[in-house]
Amino acid sequence: MSKKIAAGQASATFEEAMAELEELVARMEAGELPLEASVAAYQRGSELVKHCAAQLERVERQVKLLEGDMLKPFATDLDESEE
Repeated sequence: MSKKIAAGQASATFEEAMAELEELVARMEAGELPLEASVAAYQRGSELVKHCAAQLERVERQVKLLEGDMLKPFATDLDESEE
């Protein structure tokens, strides 16, 4: 079983939060939880999704800063053939 992250723990890694989220989803999909626990699991899952999204946004900003003006979309074969 994965390590549970304390609610509001800012130092949880993206991978830890995703592992907990996957575990919650699996338990909910398997129907293992009573109604009250399902609601609590849904709320916790929502918190984990927000945590992961914030970490992804932070990393995206870091990449843009590191790449500067060099960050451009990849050209596809279709794009190149149109030119």
